[in-house]
Amino acid sequence: MAGCCGGDKKQDVRDKVREGYGRIAVGGGGCCGPKKAAGGGSCCGASRPDELAKRLGYSEGDLAALPDGANLGLSCGNPAAVAALKPGETVLDLGSGGGFDVFVCAQKVGPKGRAIGVDMTPEMLSKARRNAAAFAERTGLANVEFRLGEIEHLPVADASVDVIVSNCVVNLSPDKPQVWREMARVLRPGGRVAVSDLALLKPLPEAVLESVNALVGCVAGAVLVEETGRMAREAGLADVVLTPKAGLVETMIETNDPLYREVLKTLPAGAKVGDYVVSLEVSARKPR
Repeated sequence: MAGCCGGDKKQDVRDKVREGYGRIAVGGGGCCGPKKAAGGGSCCGASRPDELAKRLGYSEGDLAALPDGANLGLSCGNPAAVAALKPGETVLDLGSGGGFDVFVCAQKVGPKGRAIGVDMTPEMLSKARRNAAAFAERTGLANVEFRLGEIEHLPVADASVDVIVSNCVVNLSPDKPQVWREMARVLRPGGRVAVSDLALLKPLPEAVLESVNALVGCVAGAVLVEETGRMAREAGLADVVLTPKAGLVETMIETNDPLYREVLKTLPAGAKVGDYVVSLEVSARKPR
């Protein structure tokens, strides 16, 4: 899926993702239909989101200032920690959803910094903007902003941000090379990328690739680890470091993410999701 799809196919993928995450945003169910009465949760997110966040390395302080509902349990890493944010920096979150990582980053860059989220789903944008008001009331920070747009065509000026983060979103794009080119465009010289995403250790079975639910949950859109690095370098980024995080996929299963349980059903007998999919930290820099 790195660059194999025609225009109509790419738009079909975007429409399915937008529809699935729109349902998550309004709380009417997950990406595979109505919310199950027993246990709650959606098929695209852990039903115990705070537990998942803590296992991914988010601190109690990170979570304490979050508005209710900002953490939708859709994370597969902790890009804000990888980014090593500094006070006063401008940070951009690709696929910001309800604002979870934007609010975490906003606390780290402080009142002289800025945290901007971009999301293509109007329902998510509305949720994030409502959450922003609650965040400002809790923290006294008015340094967040949410913009409607696609991560392949960012509504952000050239060379205007210090750091880009993204959490389990790049896999949703049907045109990943373009996403990496956009990252390089909007970063200032010397700017940094910190992406947490899912990547493949080996190709997935065809049954998983054909599942819309798996697509909306990031799995079917994943590419091989080495392909991720190639796309980042071809976009003009340097110092690309790929760090697979063994065990985090099992953590997402343990925190009751039904998506991964569904994927498990389609795998060969005896196989585990972790045999195919790994949480991957990607760090890179735009040359000066």
